[in-house]
Amino acid sequence: MAKVVVVFHSGYGHTQRLAQSVAAGANAELLAIDADGNLSDAAWEALAAADAIVFGSPTYMGSVSWQFKKFADASSKPWYTQAWKDKLFGGFTASANMNGDKHSTLHYFMTLAMQHGGIWAGTGINYNNTKASQRSDLNYLASSAGPMAQTPGDSGADEMNAGDLETGRLFGERMATLAAKFKA
Repeated sequence: MAKVVVVFHSGYGHTQRLAQSVAAGANAELLAIDADGNLSDAAWEALAAADAIVFGSPTYMGSVSWQFKKFADASSKPWYTQAWKDKLFGGFTASANMNGDKHSTLHYFMTLAMQHGGIWAGTGINYNNTKASQRSDLNYLASSAGPMAQTPGDSGADEMNAGDLETGRLFGERMATLAAKFKA
């Protein structure tokens, strides 16, 4: 069985809830970046031992949170030794707006993964764009790069869209399946 970890920062709980969905699908370990942008030594060890790493951050001002960026900058230590080379990577994000430039965050994750010599995996989940489409559909926000979630700014994490959370869970399943194939 491949080891998948989900490393994320969440400002208001929405990204954490999506991280939990992804982790549930992948049977992954959750590693929360704290409010100061730090991870424990044990979390860094878990990243080193992982077969697949999934990044998560809210999209703030068109990119990752500063806390996630601090983590990314600190990942220059494993980058220097190519410790994460050939690992499988994926990512997800959440914001209050329907678009909110979430793809900029996913592209940031992809660039970070490529800098580490990693292999990127997208959602693998089709989306529907017909009149019959519903906001609760899988991958309603139509992202191939990674799951996106949208919750109005005045809504709590407990009010997140079920389709967004299920998209995250299915993405987690895909990450675990692909990680196992790569490990074999």
